[in-house]
Amino acid sequence: MSDKVTLVCGEGSAGARIDKYISDNIAELTRSAVQGLIADGMVLADGKPVSKNYKLRGGETIEAEIPEPQAMDAVPEDIPLNIVYEDADLLVVNKPKGMVVHPAHGNYTGTLVNALLHHCGDSLSGINGVIRPGIVHRIDKDTSGLLIVAKNDASHLHLAEQIKAHSFTREYEAVACGAFKEAEGTVDAPIGRHKTDRKKMCVTTENSRNAVTHYSVIKQYGGYAHVRLRLETGRTHQIRVHLAYIGHPVLGDAVYGKPFKGIEGQCLHARKIGFIHPTTGEYMEFTSDLPDYFVSVLNKLEKM
Repeated sequence: MSDKVTLVCGEGSAGARIDKYISDNIAELTRSAVQGLIADGMVLADGKPVSKNYKLRGGETIEAEIPEPQAMDAVPEDIPLNIVYEDADLLVVNKPKGMVVHPAHGNYTGTLVNALLHHCGDSLSGINGVIRPGIVHRIDKDTSGLLIVAKNDASHLHLAEQIKAHSFTREYEAVACGAFKEAEGTVDAPIGRHKTDRKKMCVTTENSRNAVTHYSVIKQYGGYAHVRLRLETGRTHQIRVHLAYIGHPVLGDAVYGKPFKGIEGQCLHARKIGFIHPTTGEYMEFTSDLPDYFVSVLNKLEKM
């Protein structure tokens, strides 16, 4: 259930940012809450979705759909974890395909966070709140592989700074569609929220952030390729968006490409992770074997 609120802007509101205007006129909404609604496509100006920094012309009719507040709390669940490394400051987890990283609408249980709370108890950083304790970075539900979890705030901040400075190693492997003309290359194209489908990302210059992905072809199989990818930045769905943008969507990606019979979701694995340990200062690097689903796809391609 949700409530729809309609505001008609006066001419005197011209030039104001829409997120500030709504928060000023709807007492129960903070500016950050309005920005969240905008990102979810729940705010329209004259019937069209807008960005959070949209500036009013004056005279628009704004419709904001406000969902009923829903209490959400992550609870410990006894779910097995594939822990590659663990110490007092952090742990590296090999996430299986199909597992959601943290609770969200539609996925309140069975997530990596639920499993971490059972394993770590209170020993997780609190920077990202009760729903995302310890989560420094994410990988998609249908992407398998390595990610790092912080056990305290100091470690979280240290690791987040490395990601921001692009000194954090994140290497993936994927099966992509099509024949690559070049054996290696770089996709340097900004990514932002899709204008009409707010659940999707796209390459755009409007309300976007820079995004850089380096790729190299490990092996070409006719109309498919086994590809290694290194992230310089870490935007939402970055690899999937960038590969689709250059005409080589990830095999099985129903959002940015098309489904593939025999696998659920995209064939994408976070293979390697490397970082400077926040306490020891030592560079650490971990590699994950390709999971069975990925190996099975490669075996099928070998026989084609």
